[in-house]
Amino acid sequence: MSSKPHPPLMKKHSQTDLISRLKSRKILGVGGEDDDGEVHRSKISQMLGNEMKFTGREPIGLRVWILISAVGFTVMAVMALVFPNQLYEVVFEEELSTTSLSVRLYGGALLSLALIMWNGLYTAEKIVIQWTLLSEACYFAVQFLVTSITLIEIGILPNAAMLLLLSRVFFLVVTMAYYFHLGRKWKKI
Repeated sequence: MSSKPHPPLMKKHSQTDLISRLKSRKILGVGGEDDDGEVHRSKISQMLGNEMKFTGREPIGLRVWILISAVGFTVMAVMALVFPNQLYEVVFEEELSTTSLSVRLYGGALLSLALIMWNGLYTAEKIVIQWTLLSEACYFAVQFLVTSITLIEIGILPNAAMLLLLSRVFFLVVTMAYYFHLGRKWKKI
């Protein structure tokens, strides 16, 4: 038997065939809108999520607020580590009768929070910034409660301590405002 030569294979150029491309993308599940109204360019962005959309909707002043917080936490941490007695005397208007170890431990904790703030300043991930703001808000709430209870136990109300309490309430309100602003769902236009 004689074998007939096969005709040459012809490749289909799906790049130029728009209907074929549309069918392929539909089968893969890309290019269409999801439940949130978001259009994914690839299956990978569909699986991992797209955080680039956050960069355009960042609240005004968020980075400045995180910078102010990071600098404030760093300065307070260094002051508590280097000058623990003087820091205590400024706030409570009395000398530190016990060891300064507790104030230095407070400075170490503040330095740890400062590192979180510095990391939050340079990230573009929305969830990292939200956790940074939440940890800052928890700190301000706990410090307000601890300082209030301490002032009630001591029985005095120095002006510096009142200023500290008011500043903590202010910082807590601003931080929570940014936190809730980041957590809002944005409507697609």
